Amino acid sequence: MSDTRAKKSGLSADIQKKLEAKYNLEQEKQCRAWIEAVTGEELENQEVGMHSFQGCLKDGQVLCRLINALSDTPLISKINTQKMAFKQMENIEKFLTACKKFGLVDGDLFQTADLYECQNMSQVIVTLYQLSSVAQKHGYTGATIGVKLSDKNARQFTEEQLNDGKTVIGLQYGTNKGASQAGMNIGKTRAIMD
Repeated sequence: MSDTRAKKSGLSADIQKKLEAKYNLEQEKQCRAWIEAVTGEELENQEVGMHSFQGCLKDGQVLCRLINALSDTPLISKINTQKMAFKQMENIEKFLTACKKFGLVDGDLFQTADLYECQNMSQVIVTLYQLSSVAQKHGYTGATIGVKLSDKNARQFTEEQLNDGKTVIGLQYGTNKGASQAGMNIGKTRAIMD
């Protein structure tokens, strides 16, 4: 976590511990290898760990070069190389905007503070995995991580097939296949005496 923030306490501290517990070092290693393979550059800090990985990506330059390498045309024209905090956060914001243009949805993306202040690095890894998956869908054939997204598989049915489907009772509606409640008794029978 950044040194400029006060130490979290109470519920906030519990939530932060859970977020840090979600962090997976194996996924980080895969992300590091993937970024290096796609960009052709070695990350500056080779030590594995959440704070080391955050240090490599914090200025946003690597992420901007990564998305430019994945797309056919560069999505980010000017990458800030200045060391000022707002310029680094601007790079991260440019990366996130480019990810949306590339096809990622808001739920796949991290927030700028998640990376810059090391708030939720596991979400950063989720974004990188999803970016790889969407790149495969766009035809990227280089190194990948994560799963390949499915392709559309449209089917054409004849009018006869559609009408036949209307007569079938699907099992999700329930069926008793000729069963009845004959012979079933639950508990004792009720004796009615006159």
